[in-house]
Amino acid sequence: MSGILSLLDRKIWGIRWVEIFGGVMVAAMVTSIYVAKAAAARETSRIAEIERQIDESGERVRLLRAEVARLEQPGRLEALSRQVGLGPVGVAQRSDEKQLGALASGDGPAVAKAAPVAAPPVVDAPDPVVEPEARPEVVAEGDL
Repeated sequence: MSGILSLLDRKIWGIRWVEIFGGVMVAAMVTSIYVAKAAAARETSRIAEIERQIDESGERVRLLRAEVARLEQPGRLEALSRQVGLGPVGVAQRSDEKQLGALASGDGPAVAKAAPVAAPPVVDAPDPVVEPEARPEVVAEGDL
């Protein structure tokens, strides 16, 4: 034990070993704090970038939901179906589940074909450009 104490009491250039060891430890702590702060700053900027991407994705999801709602409007779908000659299903075209196998194989009873329904021509005007702020907010069932 006295050997260690005598080693610590020795001086190099007028400075004891304990003071040198303490200075090295303080320098190591300052360096480690600097490295930790730099790493925290990098992580903070990375988190901010990811949050920005999440916000952009959320905005795209809202815009896409609004677009789906617009495309699925019954009036629009009806106009498009009439434009290609589709009409309501007639009574003769209906069948029950017992007849599905025969209909799939083509062996079933003859089903009357629906006559094309004449419809007025639909002018497909371009959609007006709607700014993101003006687009309707679509809320999913899970968000309620």
